[in-house]
Amino acid sequence: MAAPLVIGTRGSRLALWQAEWVRSTLTRRFPGVAVELSIIKTQGDKILDVPLAKVGGKGLFVKEIEEALLHGRADVAVHSMKDMPSEVPAALVIGAIPEREIATDVLIARGGLTLMQIPAGGVIGTSSLRRAAQLRHLRPDLEVVPLRGNVETRLRKLDTGQLAAVVLAAAGVKRLGLEDRITEHLDDESMLPAVGQGALCIEIRDGDPRVGPMVSALDHPATRTVVSGERAFLKRLQGSCQVPIAGHGRLDGENFTLTGLVADVDGSTVIKDRLSGPAGSAEKIGIDLAEILLSRGADEILKNLTSAAV
Repeated sequence: MAAPLVIGTRGSRLALWQAEWVRSTLTRRFPGVAVELSIIKTQGDKILDVPLAKVGGKGLFVKEIEEALLHGRADVAVHSMKDMPSEVPAALVIGAIPEREIATDVLIARGGLTLMQIPAGGVIGTSSLRRAAQLRHLRPDLEVVPLRGNVETRLRKLDTGQLAAVVLAAAGVKRLGLEDRITEHLDDESMLPAVGQGALCIEIRDGDPRVGPMVSALDHPATRTVVSGERAFLKRLQGSCQVPIAGHGRLDGENFTLTGLVADVDGSTVIKDRLSGPAGSAEKIGIDLAEILLSRGADEILKNLTSAAV
């Protein structure tokens, strides 16, 4: 009897939902294969009292799970794509990117208010520099504060009156069945999402003869095209958690459009542009868009923020 397939995952309710979705999809497609979950605590899960930007790079929620893959303690890793660094370790590959859930953000506010209805001085919580910069640009009269923890923890701080509102990824709220809490869907004109937001990343060992063919059955080619373009944009900018970077791509037939953004943390400067072209050139479009933003001043923002973080 073949050994069970082990999925490495974080232990939050949302991470477990994602891993369980992958497990059930694999067992449905390959009924003779046993699949187990292995909960792995990452550095990002352990350090909850410090803003992400001050803790380290983009691998905070994936490094330990990748190590389990590399050392054979897991066969498959399930991550939120937005947590993935722009480069994957040499011995690992992204085996599949399933069909993306909604990519944008949502506002959950006390009193059912929209972002523009929150009174001046209201306090909004977010764990993301990307969201904070765009919020400060849209509403400089609000106070934006760091907010760590899982979705339930963040909502608890809202419900106890510590905050006027929180901004969360729409996909996570939907997957947890909390859509009734949403007071406003923020479109990507006002709040451009993170690269890869709403998509899952299924990571495996490169060339794994058993796992590779099974996991590839979960891949969604259109989603992979879009996310690859977004990640090429991020990689060219050498993006990390210390820099407010956003990128969101769309496919319209064979046409790919990517919108990208780099901002100062205080929201005073927001550099944003859009580029379109053939879907087969998604990665090149991502790189070209990054070059456009760099030429418009994003290079100075990145240089200043990166040096300040050292």
